[in-house]
Amino acid sequence: MARAVLDPPAAPAGAAPSATVRVPARPRPARRPARRRVRPEASARTLVSAATLSRRKGKVVYWTVFSFVVLIFAAVFLFPMFWAVTGGMRSQQDLGQNSPTFLPQRWLPGNYRTAWDQLQLGHYFLNTVLQAGGGWLFELTLLTLAAFALSRMRPRFGYLITGAILASLMLPLYALVVPEYLVASHLPVVHSSLLDNPAGIWLPAVANAFNFLILKRFFDQIPQEMMEAAEIDGAGALRRLWSIVLPLARPVLAVVSIIAFVALWQNFLWPLLIYSGNTDAAPISVALVALSDDTRQNILLAASVLASFPTILVFLIFQRHITAAATSLGAA
Repeated sequence: MARAVLDPPAAPAGAAPSATVRVPARPRPARRPARRRVRPEASARTLVSAATLSRRKGKVVYWTVFSFVVLIFAAVFLFPMFWAVTGGMRSQQDLGQNSPTFLPQRWLPGNYRTAWDQLQLGHYFLNTVLQAGGGWLFELTLLTLAAFALSRMRPRFGYLITGAILASLMLPLYALVVPEYLVASHLPVVHSSLLDNPAGIWLPAVANAFNFLILKRFFDQIPQEMMEAAEIDGAGALRRLWSIVLPLARPVLAVVSIIAFVALWQNFLWPLLIYSGNTDAAPISVALVALSDDTRQNILLAASVLASFPTILVFLIFQRHITAAATSLGAA
């Protein structure tokens, strides 16, 4: 690298010659490498390129295929619901044909009113609301306390307890029916039975490992600094849960509530075992099966549609929250 050399001023006579002063020149900036332009086709490879989709013919083909696939899936999923709704408005002869028509030959919307009065659906609706509401309250309260204790308080052997709870997800549901029924029929400590009792529905509902996983994952994401600041201010564990955790957890608590309520409303096997000898106290899912022998098929279809209407309404209203919870759980 070249250096600039400055000649020193002339020294007076008799003085010793001074050394040459060399000042380094300013270095040149390094040349930056040229950036390569990344084409959209190279960044995301798909079956159909972005250039093809940007053309008019590509857009027409894409939206045609997309609409066809959506219509096929909608028809597959909605046809059973359509058949149940229209079947409740058919006559008994129309429904019993070997080749029933796509639409009822004679529309009988009064079958829904007949099903409500004849099967006393209002009474069984109240039973279902009592059992589903009580199970939801027990499940939400106890699972929130358990998830908070294992997530924020971190007790000894907490990882083993969490692992044991999550391991229950691997067990099939029907493998647990017989042990649960034996315990419910004769409780080991109090020596009493939960058969024909709403508590037989409420207490087993608490053992829901999936909802526990949703709550614990959310509690794990709360900043530790926030909890430590509340602890320094003198807030105890319950105070931190009530004042900090629960206000932040309102969305996930709503999602867990929806999942728990819908599952309890649609549950059939366990209420059938608990209320095997008492149909009057059974929920609507068990009552429809018990009354099906003496009921016409069109009236039974109308009653089934009325029984499933609350869960369908709840899902349609809160489906965005359920999708968001499932996405956050998969990303966690």
